[in-house]
Amino acid sequence: MTIIDHYDHSGFFDEMVADNGELRPHYRKFLDLLESLPQEEFENKRQSVDLSFLRQGITFNVYGDSQGTERIFPFDLIPRIIPAKEWEYLERGLVQRITALNLFLHDVYHKQRIFNDGVIPPYYVLSGKHFRREIVNINVPKDIYIHVCGTDLIRGDKGEYLVLEDNARCPSGVSYVLENRRAMKRSFPEMFESIGVRPVGDYPQDLLRTLQYASPVGVEDPNVVLLTPGSGNSAYFEHTYLARQMGIEIVEGRDLVVRDAKVYMRTTNGLRQVHVIYRRIDDDFLDPTVFRRDSLLGVPGLVNAYRSGNVSLANSIGTGIADDKVMYYFVPRMIKYYLGEDPILPNVPTYLASEKSDYQYIMENLPKLVVKAANESGGYGMLMGPKASHEEVEAFRARIQADPRNYIAQPMIPLSRHPTHAEGAFEGRHIDLRPYILYGEKIVIAPGGLTRVALRKGSLVVNSSQGGGSKETWVLYGDE
Repeated sequence: MTIIDHYDHSGFFDEMVADNGELRPHYRKFLDLLESLPQEEFENKRQSVDLSFLRQGITFNVYGDSQGTERIFPFDLIPRIIPAKEWEYLERGLVQRITALNLFLHDVYHKQRIFNDGVIPPYYVLSGKHFRREIVNINVPKDIYIHVCGTDLIRGDKGEYLVLEDNARCPSGVSYVLENRRAMKRSFPEMFESIGVRPVGDYPQDLLRTLQYASPVGVEDPNVVLLTPGSGNSAYFEHTYLARQMGIEIVEGRDLVVRDAKVYMRTTNGLRQVHVIYRRIDDDFLDPTVFRRDSLLGVPGLVNAYRSGNVSLANSIGTGIADDKVMYYFVPRMIKYYLGEDPILPNVPTYLASEKSDYQYIMENLPKLVVKAANESGGYGMLMGPKASHEEVEAFRARIQADPRNYIAQPMIPLSRHPTHAEGAFEGRHIDLRPYILYGEKIVIAPGGLTRVALRKGSLVVNSSQGGGSKETWVLYGDE
């Protein structure tokens, strides 16, 4: 079977095929092995993977969808391949970024030097939806706030990597990375060793070590649990998957109780103290005595136990201000201020609607820009100006005028494309990349991450809730 004989790679940076039509060197071994495979056998493997995902319940939920909420997560068998030197560059940039974000969070919840030195106007932080005054001057173990981060990367039309956003609250998707790898190993067992692909299977144990390192002072053998909103959550498959892989209990809010500023888990043998909670619940729902009073998902008294230093949360309360899309604009300044370095991975050029000159530019160029709400995710709360109708553009104009602080704008970046099996043929589809960064005793990054792919032809939206799927991400030991 062939992929690139009739493949159109024009118009965008293509991950597999260079501008001159030649195969990029790090794809040669893979393509040689794939092209020895009969078309019928490839199709059988593809169907086998889909069936396997269905049987294992590897699904995601789509809220408010008339066709039913639960779907198989679409998976494409053609992997995205990253050579060693390229990955080393990405690792350096990601380590730099999470280090600066953690220093920023410690600063804004303590001395706020970055305000006093005029690097970031206080207004942007203090007006942020996810800035939590409830934890100002509260010390967290080892001063680590973001223990798990999913930083979304894209490539522009020259192949340059750009940071699209940081997910510093409850980043999801890593279970698909692990299950995609298992599916590919079953389908193409001979490829991994012959091509030299770095493994990703250590992630659950690396995550567990990260969580254990976050335990309160003096706790030698911490009891770690994963707190889930329940089976109705879009990432519930991942919650159960990671808890099982780490060998820890998965709990809902009703399974936990606070006594004397300590958190306990209800068990058949009575109460058992919990020291670390890997929470997959947003701040708003964590504790109805402090945040949303109508929350049935959280644990009354949890914040008091957290303030008292008797339980640790990963990620910490208040990390949401770091992935506010307005704060994204300031991350290069954070890197320079806290680390004295220039950013290794640049941001996408960004305009703040609350800045007078930027506001004017946005208003004059709205049909050309991508506009994002500061705290939306999953492809929601976004205007794709060049693809939007006049009515949609004007509706967004009104929203920006009503609440400038809540919006940023960016030029539309032509995401890189990758050969993808679609509609019975191999066609280019736009992709991004979400690596997963763990910040514990040391910073660990799983080699690769989740490559998300916009399966709809011409679409730039890769989110699963918007018709996207995923690919394997292979990081090589070498450069070919």
